[in-house]
Amino acid sequence: MSACGPTCQPIRGCEMRSNPVTDVTRYRIGIDVGGTFTHAVALDADHLTLSGQAMVPTTHHAASGVAEGVVGVLHRLLAEAGISPAAVAFLAYSTTQVTNALLEGDVEPVGIVAVGGGLEGRRVRKETQVEGVELSPGRQMATFHTFVARESLDAERARAAVQEVAAAGARAIVAAEAFSVDDPAGEHLVMSAAQEAGLPATGTHEISGRYGLRMRTRTAVINASLLPKAIATADLTERAVRESGIEAPLMVVRSDGGVMSIEDMRRRPLLALLSGPAAGVAAALMYVRVSNGIFIEVGGTSTDITAIEQGRALLRTAQVGGHRLFLRTLDVRTIGVAGGSMPRLRGTSLLDVGPRSAHLAGLPYACFTPPEELRDSGDGPSPVLIAPMAADPDDYLALDLPAGGRAAITVTCAANAAGAVPSGEAAEGNEESASIAASTLGAATGTAPKEAARAMLAAAARKAAAAVHDLLDAREMSRETTELIGGGGGAGALVPSVAEQLGLPHRVAANAAVISAIGTALALVREVVERTVPEAREADLLQVRKEAVEAVIAAGADPESIVVEVEYDARTALLRATASGQTELRERDPAGGAASDQERLTAAAKFLRVPAAQVEPVGDSGPLRAYRGVRVQKCLLGLLTRRRSVVAVVDQQAVVRLLVPGATAGIAQASRLPATLSGLLGDHTHYGDAGAELPQAFLGVRGRIVNLSGLAKPEQVLSLAAVESAALAPQETVLVVVAPRR
Repeated sequence: MSACGPTCQPIRGCEMRSNPVTDVTRYRIGIDVGGTFTHAVALDADHLTLSGQAMVPTTHHAASGVAEGVVGVLHRLLAEAGISPAAVAFLAYSTTQVTNALLEGDVEPVGIVAVGGGLEGRRVRKETQVEGVELSPGRQMATFHTFVARESLDAERARAAVQEVAAAGARAIVAAEAFSVDDPAGEHLVMSAAQEAGLPATGTHEISGRYGLRMRTRTAVINASLLPKAIATADLTERAVRESGIEAPLMVVRSDGGVMSIEDMRRRPLLALLSGPAAGVAAALMYVRVSNGIFIEVGGTSTDITAIEQGRALLRTAQVGGHRLFLRTLDVRTIGVAGGSMPRLRGTSLLDVGPRSAHLAGLPYACFTPPEELRDSGDGPSPVLIAPMAADPDDYLALDLPAGGRAAITVTCAANAAGAVPSGEAAEGNEESASIAASTLGAATGTAPKEAARAMLAAAARKAAAAVHDLLDAREMSRETTELIGGGGGAGALVPSVAEQLGLPHRVAANAAVISAIGTALALVREVVERTVPEAREADLLQVRKEAVEAVIAAGADPESIVVEVEYDARTALLRATASGQTELRERDPAGGAASDQERLTAAAKFLRVPAAQVEPVGDSGPLRAYRGVRVQKCLLGLLTRRRSVVAVVDQQAVVRLLVPGATAGIAQASRLPATLSGLLGDHTHYGDAGAELPQAFLGVRGRIVNLSGLAKPEQVLSLAAVESAALAPQETVLVVVAPRR
C-alpha cells in the first residue's frame, strides 16, 4: 500500500522508502489543503525527488478547522515514509481558510480608528468609512468607525478610541492615517492601544506602501476581519508542528505562488487568498518548469485555470465584494467542471456536466469501483436521477447498483470509457467498470455507450476550453508559443480533450495527482514592496529593490538565490519590486546532471515547433543557451506567407526557461554589458504617437533569468542591469534577450 492510504491513487514512478532515513538526507515537505482531500509530499531536499506521500480527508468541519487535517497528514507522512522530524529542512502548507472565510462571510467585526488633522481631516473621515462590503450574497462585513484629530492623538486618546469601537462590537482594529506610508507613528499608537486591549490590529502602512487611503483602508479592514481566526489557526498549527519535533520554519503559500512565514500569516492573512490554486501554479513554475502556457489543475469538483507567460504566473488586482484591493493574486479562472463532475439530463438529452460532483454527492466513481460491485448475477446498474445536495435540481444521473447502493458516472468515467485517458495517469480507471457506466449512460440517453461517453466528455471539455479561450484573449497570449499543462488527479481525463478542441499542444505533469503539494514544497519565499513615486529615479529603483531583498532574507531566503523584478508604471506612479528566493541553496538541480548539446537543441525545437535541423544557437552563457527558430505560416487562404522568429532559452537540464517571439539574443561580457544592452535597447525601441516604447529585456545571469521588462526608461534598465551583474568577473558572460512588446 502506498503511503497515501487505501483510497488514494499511488504516485506513478514513486518508490516509497521502507527504512528510516539517514541523518544525511534532508526533506522538503509540502501540504496542500484541497476541497476534498489534504495531500502531503516529501521531497529529497538535494535532488528534489519524490520520497513519500500521504492523504487524509480535509477537515472543514473539525473544531480546529483545516488545521487538524494539516497536522494529521503531516504525522501520517512522517510515520509512513520513515522520516525523522529532525530531517525536515522545509515545511509549508496551502490553506483554504481565507478564501472560504470570505466566501462564507465567516469574519469578525472590525473597528476603524482614523487619524487626521487640519484641512485633510474631512477627507480622512470620508475615505476611511468602509461600509457595506458584501463578501458573498447576503453576507456583509460589520464595521465601526471613529475619528481622532492628529493634534490630540496620544496613548490615552488612542486607548479611548479603541475602547469606543470595541464597545460597539469590534473584534479587530484598523489604524488608518493619510500618509502613514511615510510616517506610521500615528498608526503605531493605535495598534499599541489595540494590543493592550487584547485585540489584533492592522495598520494601513503594513498593507501597502502606495498612496490611496481609501483602497489601503479597505484592504486593511478585510485583512483585520480575518486576523482572529488566522492567528488562532496559525498558533494551533505551529504548536502541533513544534510538538512533533520539527524545527524547520513553518511557511504558508501566498496568493502569488510564493510562501511567507507563519508569523506573516498572523499579520497579513489576506496574502493567503487563493493559496490553494497558487500552490499548483508554483509547481508549474518550479517543478514542471513551464515557460509559456496555461496551467489547468483538475480537481474532483472544480478546475483552476491560470496563465503563465515568460516563466511568470499572470496576476490581477484582487477584488472582494466588487471592491478593488491593494493585493495582487493569481489571475485564476475557476469553473465548475472537473474529474468528478456528474452529467445532468433533460429527458434523454444531455443537459450539462457539473457543477455538482461525485464528491459532493458522497458517491464513489464507477470507474474506480470493481465491476463485480456494479452488477450482480449479470444484472447491470440502473440509471437514476438524483439531487446531489438538498437544494439541487434532481436531474443528475447516478447508477443504482443491483446489490444496493449507488455510484456516480463522472467525467473520469466517461474519459476512460472513451479511451481518452493516457496510460499510467492517475485518472486511469478500470476499463470494464467504465464500460458498464457508459452503457448505463447510453441507455438513459438512447445512444451507444462509447458515443454517450464521448458526448459527455466533449461537453465537459467545451466548458474548460471556453475558459481557456477567454483567458488567452484577455491576456493577448500568443497561441503559437502556448501549451496546456495539466495538473490534479483529473488532468488525464479532461486536459487531452480540452487541448484537442483548442488545437493546442498539451502535457500532463508528472505526479499530477499531488502537484499542488509538490508546488508547496518547492515554493520560493516572496515579498513585494510598493511605493508611489511620481518620477522614479535610479535611487528609488535601487531602494525598493534593496527593501525587497532584505525582506525575503529576513523571511529565510538564501541571499545567493534571490531574483528581483522591478517594475515602474509612470501613468500610476507605481514602483514595485518583487523578490523571490529559495530557503536553502541547492547543490544540485532537480533534473539531475547536465544535458547534452543535442538534448538542449531538441528541447528548444520542441517548444519552437520547428524541426531540429532548422534551429540555430544564438547565444551561450554556459548555464543558459538561446536558440532561434523561424516559423512559417500561411495566411489569406495560403496566398501569403508569414515568417516569425522565436527565441527559446534553455538551461543545462534541457528545460526551456524562456520563450519569446520576435526576439534578438546574444551574449556580452560583464564589463561590456552596459554598452551591449544600451545598443540593443536603442535598436529595438519603437517610436509611435505615444512616444518611445522600450522592448522587453531579459538577462541570463549565472543560470537566473532576470526580467527587466517592467521599466519604461533606458537608464532604469541599465541601472538594474548593473546591479545584477555587479558580482560577476569582467570576462564572465551574460545572455541578453530583447524583443518588441506585443
